Amino acid sequence: MYTHNVLSGNSLGKMDQEPGRPTWNRQIEFTLAGIGCAVGLGNIWRFPYLCYRSGGGAFLVPYLLMLLVMGIPLLYMELILGQYMRRGPVHALAKACPLLKGVGLATVAISFIMCTYYNIIITWGLYYLFSSFQSPLPWQSCNNTWNTPNCTNHINPNTSSHSSTVVYFTALFPYVILLALLINNVQLPGAMEGIRFFIVPNWEKLLELEVWVNAAAQIFNSIGIGFGSLMAMSSYNNFNNNILKDTLAISITNSLTSILAGFVIFSAFGYMSHLQNIPVSELAVDGPGLVFVVYPQAFATMPVAPLWAILFFFMLLCLGLDSQFAMVEVMATSLMDGFGGPLMKFLRHKEMLVLAVCSTAFLLGIPHVMQVGIYVFQLMDHYTAIVSLMFLAFFEVLAICGLYGVRRLSANLKEMTGNRPNIFFRVCWMFVAPLLITIILVFTIIQFKPARYEDYVYPPWAQGIGWVIAMASIIWIPLGALHTLWVLPGSFTEVLYYYQSLSLYL
Repeated sequence: MYTHNVLSGNSLGKMDQEPGRPTWNRQIEFTLAGIGCAVGLGNIWRFPYLCYRSGGGAFLVPYLLMLLVMGIPLLYMELILGQYMRRGPVHALAKACPLLKGVGLATVAISFIMCTYYNIIITWGLYYLFSSFQSPLPWQSCNNTWNTPNCTNHINPNTSSHSSTVVYFTALFPYVILLALLINNVQLPGAMEGIRFFIVPNWEKLLELEVWVNAAAQIFNSIGIGFGSLMAMSSYNNFNNNILKDTLAISITNSLTSILAGFVIFSAFGYMSHLQNIPVSELAVDGPGLVFVVYPQAFATMPVAPLWAILFFFMLLCLGLDSQFAMVEVMATSLMDGFGGPLMKFLRHKEMLVLAVCSTAFLLGIPHVMQVGIYVFQLMDHYTAIVSLMFLAFFEVLAICGLYGVRRLSANLKEMTGNRPNIFFRVCWMFVAPLLITIILVFTIIQFKPARYEDYVYPPWAQGIGWVIAMASIIWIPLGALHTLWVLPGSFTEVLYYYQSLSLYL
């Protein structure tokens, strides 16, 4: 008879919670930390270039739909589990669903893999930051050896009536910069054409699977679903915290930030298309470096251009470090939870463990700054942030909503807050999110498109390396399942029958 902790029901979290586990001093601290973790370079950097690649307004339709039926419900699911179990992703998922405990390990693996190349974006921002301490800015003219053939000199609009001040550095600092850029950009010739491209869907694009996959991946990537950071942070909440408010605050703020950045970027696209006298859709701007082309061009049109460039790239640096800290912390905390004793005997202090994690990620990131760096970067980003993430999201939903069960998750929430989740969330957890993720995953495999950078399609051997990178996180899921089946008593078929009957009962 199988009586391991998955059967202990509603008392599972409170019974086994860590004695003396610290909690947030004030609940607003978790909300702000969650927003800081979710709102990062993905909003300023990834969202605009995926939106442009997916046809502008056509991307917003699946993006908003995915936010409503998957992003918000799945974030709510993660926060409930983390707060109830009072554990990080590895131990929370191992307690909730031992058969798929490898999902927790996979979240840690994907966070670490992203650490190795996410800091390259921070490095780009740092390089541009130091390059901004000069006037005129180096990208304000085409008289440079590194200019591309389609370089165009900027029109200098009359901006004498404008004044430029950011006086206070507060939590609203990124929004001050983005709003200033938007106000400047909408006054530029051609800006409205770019905005129209952003908000008016090209309905034919919605027939392309890649647009839907990119939208789902962006929701997961930007909010942080599947990375374990927010689940780990919610484990330090008060047991009776109202998680729904945090869920809505984090997810809605995150998406509004992305859309605001979209208006900034696409108004600049309109200006660029005006200068080059070509449609917005034909601009030679694509790939992860897009924002490092478009944003600097917008600064060149502003009064006191170096000041705005410095403030913007400083903001980019802060956003990047915030998210990077969260991903490193997932890895460090998971290592401490699993191997804290032996590691501390060798390293003495947790800070030395963090140094070891960061040093390893630094060494693995070196290929990104070589001559072929941008191609390495795009390959890793495609297979980690899109391919791996879709597999990980599928198995996380299977573990929590399928095997752990929507009924038990709902009962956990009622125990903490006194209220069950409403019918919308229960339907999303039970039917909508699993169905959508399954469909997207199946069609992603069937109609898989290899990674590309601008017009360059990676050769088969590079695609093979990409799949190895993807498997570095996914492989933990079957390994964890095999380990559970190996250590549980009884025959293989008895264990499988037990899990099948348990999932049907839930």
